[in-house]
Amino acid sequence: MERSKIERLNELARKAKTGPLTEAELAERDQLRKEYISAFRANLKATLDNTIIIDKDGNRRSLRKDN
Repeated sequence: MERSKIERLNELARKAKTGPLTEAELAERDQLRKEYISAFRANLKATLDNTIIIDKDGNRRSLRKDN
């Protein structure tokens, strides 16, 4: 997710703490939240897909889910 979108999301969060948001701001915030969560999940999945577990016997196995 672009840095400018994260900054805008943070800006809307700060504004929501001090007062109500307009309908347009609420819609924008919801859209930005969805994008942020989607990007977070994709990043986490990529990290887990590239993680290797080594057990006490030295066996290596990937956390990647085989489809």
